[in-house]
Amino acid sequence: MVRSLLKLILIIVVIVGVGAFLVGYRWATPTTRPVIERPIGTSGSTTGIDQSRARQAGAEVGEKVAIGVNEAQRALTNASLTAKIKSKMALDDTIQARNIDVDTTGSVVTLTGVVRSSTERARALQLARETEGVTSVVDRLDVRGQ
Repeated sequence: MVRSLLKLILIIVVIVGVGAFLVGYRWATPTTRPVIERPIGTSGSTTGIDQSRARQAGAEVGEKVAIGVNEAQRALTNASLTAKIKSKMALDDTIQARNIDVDTTGSVVTLTGVVRSSTERARALQLARETEGVTSVVDRLDVRGQ
């Protein structure tokens, strides 16, 4: 009996909540929106436009976009290598990955931080060297036994 009463109250609360939401949503929506007409240039005339300057400006913009794309691609490649190495270390039981920082520049990886033993240091360096795309690993790990 108590369960059925609680279910009934819950159903009523949900129905009232949904109804309040729908009524509030309907009242909050504007019914008409003002239409703003703006003139559109369709003359097709190129008088007064220096086409060579426009081409030069377009070329400069294209060059800047290409530079930006290359920088973004390098950043993604660096981040990808860093993530691969960090995930390998996180999955390895012999390494405390949270104590090791991985920085990537191109295909050169730098490991910095504190490790517990020379075995942990060697394993971290091995995982970094085995990662596809890495050409060299810079070791800046400090061994501090605990």
